[in-house]
Amino acid sequence: MKTFVLDTNVLLHDPHALFRFEENTILIPITVIEEIDRFKKDMNETGRNARQVSRILDELRQKGCLSAGITLESGGSLRVALLNNEMLRNIPSELSDQKSDNRILAVALEVKKSAEQMPVILVTKDTNLRIKADAIGLDAQDYESDKVDISELYSGFSEFDVSSETVDRFYGQGWVEPEETLLPNQYVVMRDAGNPSHSALAKFVSAQNKLVPVIKTGKEGVWSIHPRNREQTCALDALLDDSIKIVTLVGKAGTGKTLLAIAAGLHKTAEENVYNRLLVSRPVFPMGKDLGFLPGDIEEKLAPWMQPIFDNVELLLSGHEAEKRHSKGYRELMAMGIMEIEPLTYIRGRSIPNQFLIVDEAQNLTPHEIKTIVTRAGEGTKVVLTGDPYQIDNPYVDSSSNGLTYLVERFKGQEISAHITMMKGERSALAELAANLL
Repeated sequence: MKTFVLDTNVLLHDPHALFRFEENTILIPITVIEEIDRFKKDMNETGRNARQVSRILDELRQKGCLSAGITLESGGSLRVALLNNEMLRNIPSELSDQKSDNRILAVALEVKKSAEQMPVILVTKDTNLRIKADAIGLDAQDYESDKVDISELYSGFSEFDVSSETVDRFYGQGWVEPEETLLPNQYVVMRDAGNPSHSALAKFVSAQNKLVPVIKTGKEGVWSIHPRNREQTCALDALLDDSIKIVTLVGKAGTGKTLLAIAAGLHKTAEENVYNRLLVSRPVFPMGKDLGFLPGDIEEKLAPWMQPIFDNVELLLSGHEAEKRHSKGYRELMAMGIMEIEPLTYIRGRSIPNQFLIVDEAQNLTPHEIKTIVTRAGEGTKVVLTGDPYQIDNPYVDSSSNGLTYLVERFKGQEISAHITMMKGERSALAELAANLL
């Protein structure tokens, strides 16, 4: 049995953290309740989580006195710890007793003194607080219930050697049974063990237990876009396969994630009429210092954030013009209802049926925000999430705790999902060199 002292940021990150410590004791310093109260009026994800924590604690209060401790359904217990001047004397004089973090440390130290043999662990997502806790003799941990080891993130792609006959049979009959254990919609390169240049690119269809060829884009490509490497070929296959309802594309800058997603979305919406509309969204997080409030109506306010989307659409449309095909500007596409740009701020509560939904820069979202978005998908909707876990502007997530990598790991065994980690940059030689060296 252990006692876990929770910091405010743990509950603001995951309101249900109270129920994730099994049969152990959870202690919430009264300072944490006070901090949550300050966040509850915020009209953002943090504010929503603060309000949810308050509702959960209020429901638990009906079971008994929180300061005395109540039993949770998990078998553990929860207690709200009060603070007094005697506890504040436990912390070193260098630490101000007026700071919330230090008051939480004081409670944790007091619990450790009276806990006898039971381990006491401070749980916080604040790196500096963990350092201070360690300096004064407290065990401290990060909250990692939804963390993914980024170095071991599922790539969606594998390679293995096969016989020359297997490669020939694949090309001859259009499929082979896999010789390795694979996940649904996993892409593979089958190499001839005796002749590595004799190979085949395939996708595993788990329902049929077959490796099948990837979708070919033909001479015209997809809105004049042709894949330049095997990862892009696999990504386009997943984007164009209507049986795959959720696609995640992870990769560094310049690998073509957003461009391929928009090209496939326009192809499926404007040319094949599979979906009613292409809906593109991205979180609003500035890189560097924020410029403050922007003037104008909602379209003018969104323009700076959505400009990367417009740039990609204009590039695709210019390709159509180069091939002498009739094309429209992105404003005309929006006026016709073929494409819609919307901030994620307004997606909560919506139901989105029969649309091709692209969420760009998804690495800036929390796991809870990702869940909110994906659960908006109605009948017939395809969801595509793109992002680079190493370029995060949201201060509350990192490469291991962001919603994009969380979703990749949770969905990797599902038949309606596909994932590709894109490695090679194709934007320009300079962009590729910068992505690798800087």
